[in-house]
Amino acid sequence: MTDRNGGERDSLAPVIPLFGQRVERSSVSSGDTEAQPWHATWIGERSESERAARAAHPATGTLPVVVPAEEDEAAAAAERTLLRKLRTRSLSVREARSALREHDLDEAASDGIIDRFLSLGYLDDAALAEQLIDKATSRKAQGRQAIAQTLSQRGIPREVVDEALAQLPDDEAERALEFARTKARGLMGVERDAALRRLAGQLSRRGYGAVALSVARQALDELSAPPRSGVRFEP
Repeated sequence: MTDRNGGERDSLAPVIPLFGQRVERSSVSSGDTEAQPWHATWIGERSESERAARAAHPATGTLPVVVPAEEDEAAAAAERTLLRKLRTRSLSVREARSALREHDLDEAASDGIIDRFLSLGYLDDAALAEQLIDKATSRKAQGRQAIAQTLSQRGIPREVVDEALAQLPDDEAERALEFARTKARGLMGVERDAALRRLAGQLSRRGYGAVALSVARQALDELSAPPRSGVRFEP
């Protein structure tokens, strides 16, 4: 997609869907009564070429942010930078503000961009927290402590982190045991105490601090227990 100057038009990639709530559309009647797409009120209708340049976002159906020609060029450049970053990686509000600091913007201009991105659903700390938790539990086998640390490092506010973690099912011990069982197999032949320390350490680094030792012991006990026979002999 190109803008009216022939340059490439920035647009959001499909990393945004987890943020995307469907944005309400309103109908604007034209001379032929044909409904026109909704857009943010600060975006002015200026020409047919400008309307053509605003392609719909593939996930949310909303229009990408277009900076009006008379808006300060520093703000326009900052907004394009933020859009490019969001193509490849979801950002927290704090991370977005940090990206905007690279440009010579006053606080009001920076706040304006953040507010627009929030209203369009391109920034959403709660949705980002949910996304990161799903990745941590399903792909990284992480415990609550490690998840909380990751969310904090990404700049998600503490109250949002607490609320997101409160939605986790109470299965910390079960997930820790599942992880420990896979790792215990690699410790066969290692002296018991050494194996216990190694496995408990692995669990702690994954964020299972509270249950690390007991779960490690259980996994090693299961590994060393004799297999149960499925055959019964009648006397």
